[in-house]
Amino acid sequence: MKYTGAEIIIKLLEREGIDIVSGIPGGANLPLYNALYKSKIQHILARHEQGAGFIAHGIARATGKTAVCFATSGPGATNLLTVIADAKLDSIPIIAITGQVPSSFIGTDAFQEVDTYGMTLPITKHNFLVRDARELLYIIPEAFKIAASGRPGPVVIDVPKDVQCQAIEFDQWPDRQKEEDPEEINLSGIKHIAGMINESKRPLLYIGGGIVNSKAHKLLYKLAKRNSIPVTSTLMGLGCFPSGDSLSLGMPGMHGACYTNFILNDVDLLLAFGVRFDDRATGNVKKFCPQAKIVHIDIDRSEIDKIKKSNFSVTGDIGLALKQIMPFINSDRRGDWIRKIEKIKEEHPFLREKNSDFLHPINLIRTISNLVKPDTIITTDVGQHQMWVAQAYPFQYPRTLLTSGGLGTMGFGLPAAIGAALVNPDKRIVCISGDGSFLMNIQELATLADLNLNITTIIMNNGHLGLIRQQQELFYEKNYIAAKFISNPDFAAIARNFGIRSYDLEGMENPMAVLSESLTKPGSCVVNAPIHYAENVCPIVPPGAANYEMIGGEKND
Repeated sequence: MKYTGAEIIIKLLEREGIDIVSGIPGGANLPLYNALYKSKIQHILARHEQGAGFIAHGIARATGKTAVCFATSGPGATNLLTVIADAKLDSIPIIAITGQVPSSFIGTDAFQEVDTYGMTLPITKHNFLVRDARELLYIIPEAFKIAASGRPGPVVIDVPKDVQCQAIEFDQWPDRQKEEDPEEINLSGIKHIAGMINESKRPLLYIGGGIVNSKAHKLLYKLAKRNSIPVTSTLMGLGCFPSGDSLSLGMPGMHGACYTNFILNDVDLLLAFGVRFDDRATGNVKKFCPQAKIVHIDIDRSEIDKIKKSNFSVTGDIGLALKQIMPFINSDRRGDWIRKIEKIKEEHPFLREKNSDFLHPINLIRTISNLVKPDTIITTDVGQHQMWVAQAYPFQYPRTLLTSGGLGTMGFGLPAAIGAALVNPDKRIVCISGDGSFLMNIQELATLADLNLNITTIIMNNGHLGLIRQQQELFYEKNYIAAKFISNPDFAAIARNFGIRSYDLEGMENPMAVLSESLTKPGSCVVNAPIHYAENVCPIVPPGAANYEMIGGEKND
């Protein structure tokens, strides 16, 4: 067989089961696109490489499978840096294949040359600079194995243009690399953890994205119900435990419910499963769960004791750990602990807006949840709207909230929704954004118009960078600067000019009917939802404070 490097890449992507690739062509990756022309892989032409990368995020986050994006050299590659860093922090398996200037030009400051390998080294799980087309026969399968095995993450493959054009002969295609099976966890450690759980009086499950990645949500539910252990979830773990369950405590931390943060302060055993003790969840880490012994299980050894010292830890797959631990867990109703939790919930409720304002953020999010199916996929951007969604939307299943957690990237929501819709063509995808975030990747409305996917984008429009304004109000003596937009576009009109159905809820007599239609009628839709600029996300933990020192969560009688 004789193929060029570019043809080898495309053939190996096909063999890995890739049927969608997002990207933008350029001079340094045109050979790759020439090979793609002959393939059945669907190419999604984004309008910005960051948009292409977040489309891949949407595919990977919605399915759990590795997704692929393309970019050319120079600005194409640099436009992917945020996407790659976002995948690294949230443990998302994506592969970015970038074009590079010809090998003989590397290091000469050639046109559109940047050191993609060097720039992406700190933000990838692994990266490759391909020197010979024959290396691709090993590199492509290995990249898929690396991206998906253990703690998932991004892999970059930088391919010089001459390597893409190089033709080589070989006898057979390489076998697909299998993901490494998780190692068995020492049974004595499992029994020790089970003993700690059975002996504790006030245990609490603190879960994160590791539960999603290991598909362990059903085992988690069984453990919680068998031993009556309440569950709190980081932003990345929302949906792994049904929000309506009596044991669900929602999200902890900076914008967590008041009662959740107070309950965490009273636990005697914290079961940290698939979490990394992120500062937004812990607040002042020295004051986080001060009375608790900590059991930490994570697949990434580097996360153990990195931020919070554990009393006992296990490095391994959380799904396997839960499966092994279940036979040793006693059935316990924990009446005293559950009654105490109910009392704390009553004394420190999560504040709901009492007025009937349809466009109050909490009311709007609750209304959306009532109009769509429980397994609807929600994407968000980053800002106040993201935290309101995390607080108020009743997530029931994993992979139904797609959001940028660790990096907090504005502009994530729309392209991620496109990716999610591509792999869920029969579902309605809802992107909840803010006006500031939406402007970051608004050009992807053109991509959405090309595809006419079942995506409803709802823009909570307050004319501000809302979280910036809120923090300036609370922590910077109301010194408002660079938080209010001098001009703000007519989003509904812009969407119409892209050829997308749109509505503006401002002044509408029956906004409920319009919102309902936007969420049920096939095709793409954009909804502008004006909200009051002074609405704050409450509660909020001040910088450097303990979670229980939150402000804005006082009971409003």
